[in-house]
Formats: sequence, C-alpha cells, structure tokens
Amino acid sequence: MSGTHHQLLYHLVFSTKHRKPYLQSQTRETMFEYLGGTVKGLDGVPMIVGGWVDHVHLLVKLKTTHCLSDFMRELKACTSRKFNEESGKQHKFGWQDGYGAFTVGRSQLDSVTRYIEKQEQHHSKETFQEEYVRMLQLCEIEYDPKYLWD
Repeated sequence: MSGTHHQLLYHLVFSTKHRKPYLQSQTRETMFEYLGGTVKGLDGVPMIVGGWVDHVHLLVKLKTTHCLSDFMRELKACTSRKFNEESGKQHKFGWQDGYGAFTVGRSQLDSVTRYIEKQEQHHSKETFQEEYVRMLQLCEIEYDPKYLWD
C-alpha cells in the first residue's frame, strides 16, 4: 500500500503573557481570526478557535510534516507580531512561553469542539489556571507546579 494516511488532531492551549486579560471582547474575535489565518498559512487546518480573556484553545489538524514545536513557535510569533502591529495599543502583547498540546481522537472531536465553543460559560466557574491543571491531570501528564507558570 502506498501513501501516508493520518489524522493528526491537536487541542492546543496557551495563555497570554502572565495571563493578562488582553483578549477583551473587542479584541478577542480579531485574535481568533489571526490565529485561524496563521494556522492556514502554516499549512494546517483550524477546526475551531476559541478561548477567554487570558488564553486560547485551538483544535487543529496538522500534517505529518509539521514539527509541533516549530508550528507553535511560528503560530505564537506571527499572531503576537500582527496583533502588536495592528492594535495601536501602548502595551506590548505576548503569549506565554509554553503551551499544552493534547491529541484528539475522532471520537472526541465533537466534545472538544463543544468545550471550546463554551469557554465564556466555562470560565464563569473556573480560572484558566484551574482549567489547565485539570486538563493535565485528566490526561495524566506529569508536571512540576514550580515551572507551570511564567
């Protein structure tokens, strides 16, 4: 059998620098558009982009040729640069240094999509930090709390 067959779906999560609430209602949708367009520009497929004032969630489909760390570096650099160039704001916008990358199976696609769609409701009850730690624990990802936040 020839060819490569894959379905590489990732739930990507990362926050603004120091979890500052930069993504207010007037800027959030613009940032989501930047993120989706940048994913496309990096030859990925943005399935859904969402988040809240201090973080974003993306469900993306990548190719086997993508290197996740390179993809994330470019995604965050391009979107923060574009946002800073076009926003005219005094403060310098930036993303946290790290990120969470969770693989998603086809059977989880709908539930992850709904989860990302409901971020505003979700964060009326839970902070980003609580959410992120819960995600790590749910996926049994080891972490040192000392190095969790920049």
